Amino acid sequence: MEGFAKVKKDSAMSDAAYLDQAVQWSRDLTRMKARGPGDTENAMRQIEREYGIDYGFLWSLRYRRERLRIISISVYESIKAAYRTECARQMQKLENDLARTEKIVGPNSNAVRTAKAILGSESISQSETASSSAESD
Repeated sequence: MEGFAKVKKDSAMSDAAYLDQAVQWSRDLTRMKARGPGDTENAMRQIEREYGIDYGFLWSLRYRRERLRIISISVYESIKAAYRTECARQMQKLENDLARTEKIVGPNSNAVRTAKAILGSESISQSETASSSAESD
């Protein structure tokens, strides 16, 4: 019976880790969608409309995390996919803003060079993340 109790205890730890990761992704998604302070509810509603993740569950992740014990794999994967999609969208917006800024101020501007350096390191880390997640799937 000792082995069974240990397995049960370990799986509860991994449930908490999944929930914590979902909390972080949902907070980041909400932050990316919010238009400013006080727009959290609208951002969560927009996430529900765009990605099909239930507003009530997003609200629970944000405000009632301690009451949640488990997360279904389908909800977890939905949040994960939405997060990745939104990150890609944000990177595309950054690249578009960088191109516009470069046209206005020129390629030798400190802001343009800094943004290109960040984009370069971000695209490298994103490709590493994508390849490592593809290997784990």
